[in-house]
This record gives sequence, structure tokens and C-alpha cells, in this order.
Amino acid sequence: MAAVGTWAFSLAAVETMRNLLAGGSGATDCVQQAMAELENDKETGCYLVARGGFPNKAGVVQCDAAIMEGLPGRFGAVAALPGVGVPLTVARMVMDKNAHNMLVGEGAVAFAKEQGFSIEDNSDMMTAESLAAYEEFLENRKSSSKNHDTLGLIALDRLGNVTAGVSTSGAPFKDPGRVGDSPLPGCGLYADNRGLSPADACQSVIQDICHRVGKKAIFEIGLIALNMKGEVGAASTVSFPYTFWTHGMAAAERAEQPSYKPLN
Repeated sequence: MAAVGTWAFSLAAVETMRNLLAGGSGATDCVQQAMAELENDKETGCYLVARGGFPNKAGVVQCDAAIMEGLPGRFGAVAALPGVGVPLTVARMVMDKNAHNMLVGEGAVAFAKEQGFSIEDNSDMMTAESLAAYEEFLENRKSSSKNHDTLGLIALDRLGNVTAGVSTSGAPFKDPGRVGDSPLPGCGLYADNRGLSPADACQSVIQDICHRVGKKAIFEIGLIALNMKGEVGAASTVSFPYTFWTHGMAAAERAEQPSYKPLN
């Protein structure tokens, strides 16, 4: 059993997954519940995750979220979804109950309503901080925010099932309807009950990206991975804090992955 999360603020979520996994919960339930606790907390919205996240150019908080199981590779996602504080839970419903894998905008809203979710007023999705940031954007037509992160979680349960989930309110003041890479399989997340060493897998991806785009055009990206042995790995183009727990540890811990330095 093991759990891992992106960025230092995921520590509480990884600790929640630790407790759930130790109690016998499955990987998918662990990811959904742990993610919901942070998604629905306005205090973590400043990290651009669901409630309290920064709005789009029109002042509306629109969220992207996705979940994927390693076996049999099931996937569900929502994008440009307004008014729901737990978008990953809606993505789980898409995976479990919809004939499609991804729903966007009005389609995601309609499906969420069908599943019993209330679509909240946009003001309930905002905080004083996100509102102030939006007003600054309207005045200057540019964002001073340096926060543009996606919360990613991975869990491995005692039966050997692995599930990955991601959630984000997206780039601050993005165009309405914009869908980022986070909810796309193979871009923002991927789960498979096979694989290489997590550290080697993450490092090879970063190396390939750096080779393709070159040092001058490299962008910020951080990766985490978890294999069926409960081994954790990470790689990044920037200094990258993440959190993890593996069976035998008393509690979840923070770690820091140094930025990747291309050889030439």
C-alpha cells in the first residue's frame, strides 16, 4: 500500500489516503475522498484547486478533474465545470455511470445535476483572495499570480489496484471553456497496473521533454509516479515538493525533488 501527492499542500490528502488504505478502502475511494477534502476547502483554493481557485476571464470558476484506474484502465473526466466544489467526484461518476469518458461545460453541468449535485452560485466558489486577484486582472489585464498548479494524487491499495486523480481550477483568468492538459489521459494522469521504476519513468519523461523543446523553451512540469511495489518517484523541471506514504511508515512525509539539469 502506498500514496503520493503533488506539491507540499497535498500532505493532508496523502495522510487521509494513508488512513483509508490502512482501513481497507480501495484505491479509487481513497483518491476521491482525499481529493474532495482539499477541493472543497477554500484555504487550498489559492493553489488553484476547485473552491477558492482563481476564475476565468469572465469571472467564473471553471474546474477540470479526472480519475483513472490502472485495471482495467477505466477513466472519467470533467472540464470547464462551474459551481461544483468537488469536481473529481463528478469525474468519478462519469467513469462509473456515463457511456462517455469526458464531459465538458454545459454537458458536465447537466450530468452533475442528474447525479444529484447542486450547482452553486459562482460567488460561493470564490474567496476574498480570488476576487481581489480577479479585480486586479480587470484593472491591469494581466495576472500577477504565480500559482498555477494541479493537485495530483495516486493510491495503491492492499489488493494491488492503483488509481490516479487530478483536480484544478486551471490557469488564472483563462478564456471561458479552456480545457487544460490536466484532465486528459496520458497528459495530466495515467494509471496502469504495470510499469518501470517510478524514478526512472519520471526522469525519462522529463529528459524527453527537455530534448524536444530545448533548454530555452522548457516549461514548468512536475511528475510523480507510484508502482505496484509501493515505490515512489518524481522528476521536475523546477524544484518540486511532493508528499508520500508507503506501507510501514507511521505518517505521510514531505520530500523535495531537485530540478532536472540537462547535460547540454
